Amino acid sequence: MRKVKGLSQQARDAFAESARAHLIQPWPVAGEIGAESRGGIVSGNGIYVTDIEGRRQIDGPAGMWCTNVGHGCEPIARTLYEQAMALSYNSPWYTANDPSVRLSERLANHAPGDLNHVFYTTGGSSAVETALRFMQFANNVLGRADKKMIVARQGAYHGSTYLSASLNGRPRDHDWMDSAGELVIKLTCPNPFRRPAGVSVEAFCDMLVDEFRNTIETYGAERIGAFIAEPIMASGGVIVPPEGYLDRMRALCTEHDILFIADEVVTAFGRLGHVFASKEVFGIEPDIITFAKGVTSGYFPLGGAMISSRLLERLRQSNHADAMFAHGLTYSSHPIGCAVAETNLDLLEGGILAQARANAPYFQAQLKSLEDLPLVGEVRGLGLMACVECVADRESNNPLALDLEVGKRIDAHCQQLGLLVRPLIHMCVMSPPLTISRPQIDDLVSILRQGISLTQDELTREGLWKGCP
Repeated sequence: MRKVKGLSQQARDAFAESARAHLIQPWPVAGEIGAESRGGIVSGNGIYVTDIEGRRQIDGPAGMWCTNVGHGCEPIARTLYEQAMALSYNSPWYTANDPSVRLSERLANHAPGDLNHVFYTTGGSSAVETALRFMQFANNVLGRADKKMIVARQGAYHGSTYLSASLNGRPRDHDWMDSAGELVIKLTCPNPFRRPAGVSVEAFCDMLVDEFRNTIETYGAERIGAFIAEPIMASGGVIVPPEGYLDRMRALCTEHDILFIADEVVTAFGRLGHVFASKEVFGIEPDIITFAKGVTSGYFPLGGAMISSRLLERLRQSNHADAMFAHGLTYSSHPIGCAVAETNLDLLEGGILAQARANAPYFQAQLKSLEDLPLVGEVRGLGLMACVECVADRESNNPLALDLEVGKRIDAHCQQLGLLVRPLIHMCVMSPPLTISRPQIDDLVSILRQGISLTQDELTREGLWKGCP
C-alpha cells in the first residue's frame, strides 16, 4: 500500500484559510456559512483515506454510502481517461452515446419486473426529482390532473432539490427551508426500535399499513400519485422496516393505482449485496427505482431512474401523443459517467457483490457486539450498512440534550484512532467500502468501541451523563 504524507503545518493553515475565504460546503449553519473549514482529505486507497495531518483512517461511511469498490481503483481510473479521450461529452437532446446505451441494457437486465428503461441524472436528488416530475407529467397526460400528492415517511431523506427535499421527514431539514409541503403527506417512520411501548413488531407493522390505507381513504386515491420509500432508511438512521411492510405497502399502491417509487440511491449497487435490492432482498417490484451513489462508486456524478415499460406504453397509447416531458439535464447520459458505471458494474459482478454478501453477516454480528456498551441503545442494519444508535437517556428514550455532544465526541475520538465516522447526531452510521475484509471489519469495530467508551467516560466525569439506571 502506498504511503501518503500529510501536509505541512503551513500548508494546512493555508488550506483552512482558503476554504474559509471561498468555499461553501453542504448543510452549513448561518453562523458559519462561507466562513468554515472542514477536515481535509488528501488521498484514498482501498478502504482507507489519509487526512491532511497524515493520519490513515478507515472510511467508515464510504464517502457518503458511495465508494463501494474502494479508493484508488485503477480499472475505473483508466476508464475515466480512456473515455474522456474517446468522447468527453455529447448533447443528450440530439444524440446518444455507446456507453449510455450499453449501460441501460445491463441495468435493465438487473432491474426487477419490467423496469426496462433508464433516465440518467447527475445524482440522487435529481433522480428522485425526475421520478416525481415523471409522475406529474404522466397524470397530466392521462387526464388525472389532481392525482399529484406524494406519500413519504417521517425520518426519510430523499434529496436536496426542491421537490425531493420536500419529501424529507427529518424536522430539522425544514426548519429554515421552503418546500412544496402542500403536495406531501408524511406517514409514521417504520422504526421498530421507536415503536409505541407494549406494541409487538407485528402489531406495529399492522399499524403502519393501516395508516397508509386510512390515508388513501382520507385523501382519495384519485389525488395520490406516488408513494416513495427507501427500502432501508439510510440517513434516517439505517431503519430496517418490519418484515412484510414493504410488500404490503406495495399491494396497497397496486390496488389504488399509486406509483410505488423505491428510492435505492443508497441500497443499490452492492450495499445490500445486489445491484438492486427491491426484489432480491425485499421481494417487491416497484414502478420506478431511483439510484445514484454506488453506480459509479463515487468516481463520477451519475444517477438515474429505472421506469416501468408498462408506464411508458400507457403514455404512448394516450390521446396526447404530442405532450412533451419537458425535463432534462445537460449531463444526462454523460458518456464518461456511463462508461465508469460499466466498469464499476464489471467489478461488482466480478466478485465484489459475492464478497459483500459473504461478509455482511460477520459485519452485522461484530457491530452488534457493541450493544454491551451502556451508551449504545441499538445496533441495526442489513448488508454492509448499519447504525449504532447511542441513547443517553434510557428512561425517555429521547436523548435530545446530549445528542449532538455524544456524536461529536465519538467522531473526534474515532478520527484520532483511525476511523472516519459519520455521526447523525447521536447515531454512528457505518457503510464501508464493499471490499472491506473481515480483519478490517474487526479493526473498524474495535476503534468504534474505543471511541464510544472514551465518550462514556468523559460524559460521566463531566457529570453530563449518569449511565444506565
